[in-house]
Formats: sequence, C-alpha cells, structure tokens
Amino acid sequence: MSQENNKLGFWQKLQRPILCLAPMADVTDAAFRQIIAKYGKPDIFFTEFVSVDGLCSLGKEKLIIDLQYGKNEHPIVAQIFGSKPENFERVAKMLVQMGFDGIDINMGCPVKKIINQSSCSALIRTPELAQEIILATKRGAGSIPISVKTRIGFNKIELEAWIPKILETEPAALTVHLRTVKEMSSVPAHWEMMKRIIKIRDEMKVKTLILGNGDVLDLEEAKQKIKETGCDGIMLGRAIFGNPWLFHSTPSNYIPSLKEKLNVMIEHTKLFEKMLGKHKNFALMKKHYKAYVNGFDGAKELRVKLMETENALQVENIVQKFLLGTNFF
Repeated sequence: MSQENNKLGFWQKLQRPILCLAPMADVTDAAFRQIIAKYGKPDIFFTEFVSVDGLCSLGKEKLIIDLQYGKNEHPIVAQIFGSKPENFERVAKMLVQMGFDGIDINMGCPVKKIINQSSCSALIRTPELAQEIILATKRGAGSIPISVKTRIGFNKIELEAWIPKILETEPAALTVHLRTVKEMSSVPAHWEMMKRIIKIRDEMKVKTLILGNGDVLDLEEAKQKIKETGCDGIMLGRAIFGNPWLFHSTPSNYIPSLKEKLNVMIEHTKLFEKMLGKHKNFALMKKHYKAYVNGFDGAKELRVKLMETENALQVENIVQKFLLGTNFF
C-alpha cells in the first residue's frame, strides 16, 4: 500500500473513544442531521447510503439531495454502495470535489433487493471484488480517508475469512455490525466477537481503527463496550430515534422535558419540509413521530392524529393543542 493511501486523515485527529452516528436510509437525512448537530453532535456524521451506479447515471441529480450537508456537520463522511469498482473510483473523485472529509463503503446492508444487486453485504461472498472496490475508491479519493462498514458474516460468523480481506486493503476505519446478514437484527449482537476482530487487526499490524455497532442504547453503554473490548469507538444507530440528544455530553444521557421533546419534533418537521419537501415524501417524517411520541399519557392518541398529517403546519397545530390540553381529543 502506498503511504498516501495509508493515511487515516481526519480519523487520526479524533479524540478517543470515537462515538459516531450510524448512517440509516430514510432516517439520517440532511434535516435530521441538522437537528442532531444542534442538540447533541456526534464525533462523525455519515450521509445516508447513495448508489454509485445512480451517481454515474443520467438521473444523478435526484440522488445529489442525499449528499447535501451543512458546515456544522464536519467531519462528514459520504456513504456509498454498489458493485462496480470503476464507478466507485469515479464517484470518489466527485465526493472529493464536494468537500467530504471521508468516504465510507457500505458492505453491511442486509436488504434483499440491495443484495440482489451484488452490493453491500453481498460483497461478503465476493471478497476479491470487495477488495477491488476499496482500492478503486482509494484511487479516486486521493488523500481523503476510506472506511468500510460491514457484518461478521453472511449466513454464519466468518471473521477469519472475511475481516482480514478488508484489512489487507488498509482502510482508515472499519465498523463492524456484530451480526450476520442472515440474522438481520433478530438476535442480540455478538459483542463477544469484537476482541477477536481487534486481535486480527493487531496481528496484521495495520493501523485501521475498529468500531463496533449493534444494540448500544446510550453513551454510557458505548463507553463500557469500548472498555470491555478494546475497540476504538462505537457507532450508534437506532438509539437516535426520537432522541436527538443522544450525543449530548453535558450531562451524558440528557433527558428533555415533554414540551422540549415535542417542540424539537416540530422543529425537525419544519426543517424536513424546508430542506427536503420537494424531493421526499412527507410520510418519511412519520417514522420519527412514533419515536418522539412515546411513554407519556396521551401519547397513543397524539400519534394517531400525527399519522393523519400532511404538512408541518398541521403537526404544529396538533402538538400545540395537546400541550395546552384544549380541544385535543
């Protein structure tokens, strides 16, 4: 590997432990990341995953919206997926021009329609192609660092066969979701595997940072997992639902009042409408309502009404009536 491609880039400047937010399709869009940046910023932001084939097609303008980000999101990493090395190289050059601090390659998504494109977690079954993709992305990216997110196997745990193949290409960082593709999210994450992953990295004498992912609910648990396993950091995902304060550090595990939580939900909705309303269906916001509106008297009734809304103004009116306790039910 060349010295240039072996650089960790911004990764080596981060304080340990590294605590970052997982990229999640139709969840961690530009609007939600702005809310998170305001109320509890993680060490790294990732975009939703974007197809390199799409970005190399005539319809790429529809996908560019998924790559917008704010100045307050640095370091910001673009996550991409696909199966053609030449498209990864081409898109990497594009992402450098767009000012991203890093590029992450999705090799972990278990969704069947994506696997059928020979992309994401399908690459666990074609490790040589996975290596070609990483190296092609490095060529296109120049000096900005490349990272990879993957799982511990396809139908079964196969650390010894899979993890070294990625590490041979010396990515700056490797995030491992500690389940197989077959397991999806139906079993507890295999955190007992993390020490072995670290050992494989150390035995290979590569500088790749290792992050763990799966079932971590808050910063305290993340720090405990890091202490127990020796990994360099944790990527938290589903814990962010309804909780933009997840990475709020003073104090850790900040608990907002009900009024504050619902007002931030309104703010989030308005931002979604302003930034993405012309490009994305308003229904995408509703998965957030299920998380914001939970665990208090009247939550079920409020959720039912929110599921009938079509715009931010309707959401605001319903929430204000709820908070005032007037003419709600």
